[in-house]
Amino acid sequence: MTALAEILRRQIAAQGPITVADYMAQCLLHPRHGYYTTRDPFGMAGDFTTAPEISQMFGELLGLLIAQVWMDQGAPARFTLAELGPGRGTLMADMLRATARVPGFHAGAQVHLVEASAVLRAAQAERVPSARWHDGTDSLPDDQPLFLVANEFFDALPIRQFLRYPKGWAERMIGLEGDRLTFGLTPPAPIAMLDHRLDSTSEGTLVETCAPALPIIDAISTRIAAHGGMALIVDYGDWGNHGDTLQAIWQQQKDDPLAHPGQADLTAHVDFRALAAASPLAATPLTAQGALLERLGIAQRTEALARNLTGAALESHIAAYRRLTQPSEMGQLFKALGLYPPQAPAPPGFG
Repeated sequence: MTALAEILRRQIAAQGPITVADYMAQCLLHPRHGYYTTRDPFGMAGDFTTAPEISQMFGELLGLLIAQVWMDQGAPARFTLAELGPGRGTLMADMLRATARVPGFHAGAQVHLVEASAVLRAAQAERVPSARWHDGTDSLPDDQPLFLVANEFFDALPIRQFLRYPKGWAERMIGLEGDRLTFGLTPPAPIAMLDHRLDSTSEGTLVETCAPALPIIDAISTRIAAHGGMALIVDYGDWGNHGDTLQAIWQQQKDDPLAHPGQADLTAHVDFRALAAASPLAATPLTAQGALLERLGIAQRTEALARNLTGAALESHIAAYRRLTQPSEMGQLFKALGLYPPQAPAPPGFG
């Protein structure tokens, strides 16, 4: 039993079952035993590898996309360039390197990183020393355009799960069976916030909601609506979700979400439709990551970088391209959504 599992066991024994959202929040961000607060989970030594860690091309192309949108919106002289959940800072560092020759872009950019983990902030400071850090989106500058990237950020926000019954919804909870954490359900009851799901579900359907995403989208949208900019969201998920998507990764393997609290990464699929519906901004078509990268020129960039590579380095480079773009790898599972002012030109690459 992990240290956090014992804490949760005592809490549940004293106070009763907790929601999936409460469980995820404690597993990921508990101040002493949370997954993100105690380690760097990225790369081959961690539990997962994100797209920026696979190849520099991912960050380069997203950086140039953002720069193009900046130019299309008049190249404002001062703006916020922000990232949510920046990991090691690799994505932002690659974006900044790729845009270094865009006239005026670096002169106007103020880099802001939203990160809760002290461990990861230290890694980010090595790669992006000019950044300013925030605990949340509310403290981002609100007096200038905002160009923001969120890669694999929303999938780690806590979700609640509800199972549809004839007389309402039963919420999935986490309780105890002896000393072991286990899933259970509340008695079914009508839930007003799920009334809009009645037409698209039937008895036995499990739906997920992500309340923490809504104030984040609101804070981002308010700034972009007032001053211009764009939010680029890349994550795994789809346009609406049905079913249980909660998953755990422990020691680079899929795991029971209740088996290693605090030591395993917990995520859930992102409902991009819910994110778009929560924003007054215009939304691009939801686009597969592979299709977006191809439209932005990843094949040409792959070829250019390959000219100076041979042997194992060349094989690794080509494998990285395939991993980012192929439908059987990350190309189809991961999707991209852009939010931008309705009066502004649509961002490139989304079809």
